[in-house]
Amino acid sequence: MNAYCQVGLSNPSRASLMTGMRPDEIKVWTLKPHFREEKPNVVTLPQFYKEKGYATRAVGKIYHDGAYHQDPVSWSNPSVLSVTRDGRGHKYVLPENYMPKRSKATTTENANVQDTAYIDGKVCQAAIELLNQLTDSTFFLAVGFRRPHLPFSAPKKYWDLYEREMFKKELKNPRRPARAPDFAFHNSNELRGYEDIGELGVIREEKQLELLHGYFASVSYIDAQIGKLIAELKRLGRYDNTIIVLYSDNGFHLGDFGLWGKTTNYEASVNIPLIFCGKGIEQGAINRSMVELIDIYPTLIDLTHGEMKSSHDGISLLPILKGKSSKVKSYALSQIVRPYQDAINSRSPDSMGYSLRTEKYRYIEWRNTKNMSVFARELYRMDDALSEKENIASDIKNEALMNQFSDIVNRIRK
Repeated sequence: MNAYCQVGLSNPSRASLMTGMRPDEIKVWTLKPHFREEKPNVVTLPQFYKEKGYATRAVGKIYHDGAYHQDPVSWSNPSVLSVTRDGRGHKYVLPENYMPKRSKATTTENANVQDTAYIDGKVCQAAIELLNQLTDSTFFLAVGFRRPHLPFSAPKKYWDLYEREMFKKELKNPRRPARAPDFAFHNSNELRGYEDIGELGVIREEKQLELLHGYFASVSYIDAQIGKLIAELKRLGRYDNTIIVLYSDNGFHLGDFGLWGKTTNYEASVNIPLIFCGKGIEQGAINRSMVELIDIYPTLIDLTHGEMKSSHDGISLLPILKGKSSKVKSYALSQIVRPYQDAINSRSPDSMGYSLRTEKYRYIEWRNTKNMSVFARELYRMDDALSEKENIASDIKNEALMNQFSDIVNRIRK
C-alpha cells in the first residue's frame, strides 16, 4: 500500500496512530505535548484490546521517547525498554561514543558485537521472552525498534552485507524543487546535532556514503530482528492465528534536496512502509492505493471484532486486505509545523503546512495557526515521480484544482 504518516515527526505521528485521530484533533504537532493533555479519556488502540480482555504488552519505542510521553493505561503491565538511555548498549557500544555521557556522538557506529549489544537486539530478545510468557493468552504485543533512526548503529555483520562503493548510485540530487519556498526545508538540523557533522556547509560525499551505508546496515539489522520474532511465533504455533502489522512512524530524507532527516511535508519524509499479514488477509498482494497510519486502528478492530462505529478519523482497510476492493480512499493528509525549531521546542507553532497527496499530485498549503489564513501554496505533479520536482502552484490554470484540494484539507484535517 502507498502509505503515509500524519506527521513526519515521531511524537505527533505515534500519538495520531495510537489514538486513531488526526493531529489537529488531539492538538499534538510537535515533540512537546502528550495526547492526553487534550484528550484525557481517549481509548488508545492497545487500551481498546486491554478492555476486551487481551494481554497488552509493549517492548521498545511505541510512544515517543521520554518518560513523559509514555501511556501506562494502554498496557496490562509496565512497558519494557520504552525510553532510550545514553549509556552503553543503547545507541552506542564503543566507549568513545558514550564516555563522557552525551546523547549525540557520531552519526554511525560499526562494532563487531552480537545483536543484543544494541538496544534493538535487546528489544527483540525481550519480545521473544514475552511471547513465551503469553502462550496461554490472547495478546496485543507492540514491538518498537529504533533503527534506522539516527545514529545508524548496527553490528558489523550487517555493515558487511554491503560495499561502500555501491552507494554511489544512491547519492541524491541536492537541488531543491524549482520555486519551492525556502521555509519548507531545513538545515538537516537533526543530523547536524552529531559531533561528526558540521553545523553549516555541504556534507562531503565520503560522509554521505558512510551515512547511506549505515542506514542500509541498520535496516538489515532490524529486518533480522523481525525475522527472529516471526520464527518464534512459528515455533510456538501462534503464527497462523496472529495478525502482524509492520509500519514506520515517518520517512527519512537521505540527501534528496540536500536534506538529511525527516520533518518536511515531502514524499521522502511522509511516505512509509505498511504491511499487514495474518488470518483473513490476502497473501502476497501488493496494493498502491493511498492509505494512512490512522487507518491501522479501525482496520485492526475490523479484523478482530468486526466494524465498529467510532469517532476515529481513519478508515478500515479490510476491503483491500481481503482483495474485495482496490482502494478505500483517494488521498492522504500529512502536516508539519514551521519554523523548524517549533517542531522541537514549541506547543503552539507559528505556522502549519498541510500536505495532501493524491495519485497524481502533492498539494501543500501553509497557514498561519492564529487565524488559519493561507499564506503560501505548493503543487507538484507526482504521477510516476519518487520526489517533488517543480512547484507549479503559480500557474493560473491550476487555481481551480488547488481550490478543490484546499476544500478537502478543510474537510478532513480535524
